[in-house]
Amino acid sequence: MRKHGIVAAGHPETVEAARLILEGGGNAFDAALAALCAACVAEPVLASLAGGGFLVAHDGDRPRLYDFFAQTPKRRRRDEELDFFPIVADFGGTHQEFHIGTASIAVPGVARGVFRVHRDLGSLPLRRIVEPAIALARDGVVMNSLQAYIFDIVGPIYASRPETFQVYRSQRETGSLIRAGERFRLPQLADTLEILAIEGERLFYEGEIAALLAEYCVGNGGHLTADDLADYRVKLRDPLRIDAGGAKLYTNPPPSSGGILIAFALELLESSRRDSWKFGTAEHLQALVRVMELTNRARVETALRDLAPERQSRTLLDPDLLARYRREVLDQPASHRGTTHISVLDSDGRAASLTVSNGEGSGFLIPGTGIMTNNMLGEEDINPHGFHRWPTDRRIASMMSPTLALWRDGRAVALGSGGSNRIRTAILQVLSNVIDFRMGIDAAVNAPRIHFENGFLDVEGGFPESSTAGLAASFPEHRIWDDLNLFFGGVHSVELSANGDLRGAGDPRRGGTWAKA
Repeated sequence: MRKHGIVAAGHPETVEAARLILEGGGNAFDAALAALCAACVAEPVLASLAGGGFLVAHDGDRPRLYDFFAQTPKRRRRDEELDFFPIVADFGGTHQEFHIGTASIAVPGVARGVFRVHRDLGSLPLRRIVEPAIALARDGVVMNSLQAYIFDIVGPIYASRPETFQVYRSQRETGSLIRAGERFRLPQLADTLEILAIEGERLFYEGEIAALLAEYCVGNGGHLTADDLADYRVKLRDPLRIDAGGAKLYTNPPPSSGGILIAFALELLESSRRDSWKFGTAEHLQALVRVMELTNRARVETALRDLAPERQSRTLLDPDLLARYRREVLDQPASHRGTTHISVLDSDGRAASLTVSNGEGSGFLIPGTGIMTNNMLGEEDINPHGFHRWPTDRRIASMMSPTLALWRDGRAVALGSGGSNRIRTAILQVLSNVIDFRMGIDAAVNAPRIHFENGFLDVEGGFPESSTAGLAASFPEHRIWDDLNLFFGGVHSVELSANGDLRGAGDPRRGGTWAKA
């Protein structure tokens, strides 16, 4: 049977939605949109039509980047008017404070992104594309252990409002959110998807859904207004291009930061003596740590310069700056948030790399829609001068870095990751595994990883003890993990080989899986 394409994502039902569309004659972009809509049911904390995301798309022409990430509102209300409060997420051993409430909702972009991508690149009717997600929302999905664990972590958000708790509550355990093994249904979201596919995006941004969201925010301590929703637009950008190891890499450009930091790290690795490396050796891991440390320093330095986002690529990739950092660090002895990803390739060479986030969710469901709103304005990273001091009417930057790698011989890889600040280091290491160590995509994704940030080193289980012992001695502030862990991202990836073979890798750290159609 002829293969129509391949998909990798963070849940079997997300993958299945894309596979059905590919099998039914849809292209990579139809499949990616079907997977995104299904993820709003199967991965409900991580994906939502009221979240934000990015798609790197290749359809035989120059790749393009669709930015449908969240936007700050046009005006800020007075602090005393706001519905905004903290919750504590329990990661089991560590705790983190998140801020939710109506005032945490930024202008959502996913719904408009779905329509724009479909208009530009889709081949099947949108009604057909959303069919798998509609069926999933009505029939329900059995909650797996990973998604139940995520609910455990952010439980206070989904229990913060009685009407929200009713949607996500366990049917077996009174007072608890849904548990692993229970069937989760979102019938109101099924109806919403069906109506949106018929009536179009104006329903969400100017019609009844917009009115429900804006009126609630205005009357209940939120920043969003009807004008914010009506004026939201998807931005089409040129991806950031990187030449590395014979491949051309296309990733998320500024104003988002993840892609440029990956580019910077790859440039530094290019200057190392990596031809002599073997994966997992002390030399390899020490070089990775130095590059991660240097990338963190460069990130801080450019931030302190208060550079405009459009100038960051020119600055971070400036040869003089690179030379300085190579001289000062690489050539000297060392002394010393929720996101999910979808990758699709089709048999005609189209490629889609799509990363989406809903933050952790604001706790507010748009009434009657089944749509959880984002809490992007509650993220500390966009509030460096204190909450509610963000610049108005501005696209929010992100660490999300959907990426495509293309070779002249026809080989292609689509990849991306969830994992907050670990996104860039996870993608960096998978790319390095593919380019430097000639690994197939499955081996590249499943290989152990490290992460170094703020002087603390995390090392996944699986490296030789001889290598990790040296690292532990060099970096007293460290943690050696027993096994692969979701802390280190979820790089769901697909690959087209030069001879036309299709291979996939769903990252086991975040419940990933893959399928051919």
